[in-house]
Amino acid sequence: MREVALFEAKNKLSGLLDRVAVGEEFLITRHGKPVARLSPVTPTFDRAKAKQAAKALLEARKGVTLGGLSIKELVNEGRP
Repeated sequence: MREVALFEAKNKLSGLLDRVAVGEEFLITRHGKPVARLSPVTPTFDRAKAKQAAKALLEARKGVTLGGLSIKELVNEGRP
């Protein structure tokens, strides 16, 4: 991880962000002391995992019944 002084980071932010986008990390310092880290954001949504989870849920529900009740009846039963 490369150290970058705050002044340099402010003046070259766009270039630093381009480098961060390809995986580099920077430690931003003020008067030689670390104050922040500039690093790539990890994706929070993984479409492949979501598809796999949905497929697993659909597979798990096979053969499961509601004992002759409809979902609407169950919802209404829970209402006051």
